[in-house]
Amino acid sequence: MNKIVKKEILNPTVTEIVIEAPLIARKAEPGQFVILRAEENGERIPLTIADYDREKGTIALIFQTVGATTMKLSKLGEGENVPDVVGPLGRATDTEGFRKVAVIGGGVGCAIAYPVAKKLATLGAEVHGIAGFRNESLVILREKFEKTCAVFKLMTDDGSVGEKGLVTDALGELINEGNRYDCVYVFGPLIMMKFVAELTRKYGIKTLVSMNPIMIDGTGMCGGCRLTVGGETKFACVDGPEFDGHLVDFDECLKRARSYKEQERKEYEKTCKLFTEEK
Repeated sequence: MNKIVKKEILNPTVTEIVIEAPLIARKAEPGQFVILRAEENGERIPLTIADYDREKGTIALIFQTVGATTMKLSKLGEGENVPDVVGPLGRATDTEGFRKVAVIGGGVGCAIAYPVAKKLATLGAEVHGIAGFRNESLVILREKFEKTCAVFKLMTDDGSVGEKGLVTDALGELINEGNRYDCVYVFGPLIMMKFVAELTRKYGIKTLVSMNPIMIDGTGMCGGCRLTVGGETKFACVDGPEFDGHLVDFDECLKRARSYKEQERKEYEKTCKLFTEEK
């Protein structure tokens, strides 16, 4: 059992919980994730470690309520327990040896981007951050990015806050201003990562993307998280979750991501109805 010591609603669909997990906190690094269950005998889902405190023995998880399990997790309160949490899993983000980088987050992907930006800044890199959201009501972690990044651009689709446009618009502007990045890190929706990778390919800039395909066991045994990178089959849970964005077959990943949409929708609706009836 892992106790929830803090819970915060970041926007209408995104929640942050801080849980006691001393063994995980002791080893965790940016880019790694955990697999948890919101209830006994429930579905196992992967969530990236958004932050960690080695002294307090806690880790922070930020998630969007998009399915049945994340809805159940969002209903847990401070003092309650997450039945089990396994990790840290995956390979830590490559952050060594870079002098100037751009870290890009889209939507809830900013929860993955922030700890990477924080670690890079700690190592002495000049970090330029870009965060993209549909509108102002969905913005998360803005203050943390502003404190961490030497340059920070906030983009919204409708221009309700920050600049109107896409993260690719912001990155293109920064590159055209003469910024030369050793690496660009991208975290967020597949389609966003695809277009950022296409942009950086033109400039020959190393680009790392964080992949989140369907995942079950998190140890490479089930094969559910397979993807094609440079013509080879890789497993996001053990070979990633970060890969060279110029080598990832995004079209294949986008197709696989839609495989269980109908089943996910039905389970989500069933769970919604359950919670409504309980009220």
